[in-house]
Amino acid sequence: MDKKTVSRDGTPIAHERLGDGPAIILVAGAMCTGATLAPLAEALSDRFGAVVYDRRGRGGSGDTAPFAVAREVEDIAALIEAYGGSAALFGVSSGGALALEAAASGLPLTAVAVYETPFAVHDEGRAERRDYTERLTGLLAEDRRGDAVELFLSLTGMPPEMIAGARRSPAWPDMEAIAPTLAYDDAALGDGPVPTERLGAIGVPLLSVAGGASPEWMREAARAVADAAPEGTYRVLDGQTHMVDPQVLAPVLADFFDGTAKAG
Repeated sequence: MDKKTVSRDGTPIAHERLGDGPAIILVAGAMCTGATLAPLAEALSDRFGAVVYDRRGRGGSGDTAPFAVAREVEDIAALIEAYGGSAALFGVSSGGALALEAAASGLPLTAVAVYETPFAVHDEGRAERRDYTERLTGLLAEDRRGDAVELFLSLTGMPPEMIAGARRSPAWPDMEAIAPTLAYDDAALGDGPVPTERLGAIGVPLLSVAGGASPEWMREAARAVADAAPEGTYRVLDGQTHMVDPQVLAPVLADFFDGTAKAG
């Protein structure tokens, strides 16, 4: 990241922009940095100025205690200001929950889009989320970062043998380094269910996307997000999973953001 912007509480946020068009800020999910979304930013850069950034506590960005989701919303606000005072916003997975909260907070956005924000839609999922929050909080309190990462990977459905392999990989120390931010993503998702009342406060067009090959509950959650927003649209990408192909997603986002810009 070649630039840094100071957020309201003094935290430096590392970011960079690909392309020269209207700004779109891309919000990464759990255990990811801005670099994770660089391929998507590159795919959007011919039509937009796609901004990737390291969320606080990750990569080149700083961190300031105590944490609150509102601080991450302020980080996005600082980036919007740095790129002209208005922007579109896209968030993937738990980063989508943060993007939705930013939109509901009334930041100067032109539109917001999310991909598979993992809100719980059934009692079983809500119970699993509560258990995860409790266990994650305990592990991080004891600074058991590796175990916290393993817990998260288990939640995503990664098999034990793959988790064991990840622990032996060169990338594991970097994963442990940002393990405390798992609590930030958990906080962004709230107590689990789709926050329908909060999403009703979003005053800009919203696109909620899911993969056709993802679990059914993810599509249900994506549809519920769209249904809760006053100007919500739901879209399914055939054959895609939670690890969506940037080359498939980018044209969908570009058409949506282009359309909202022209409508505005």
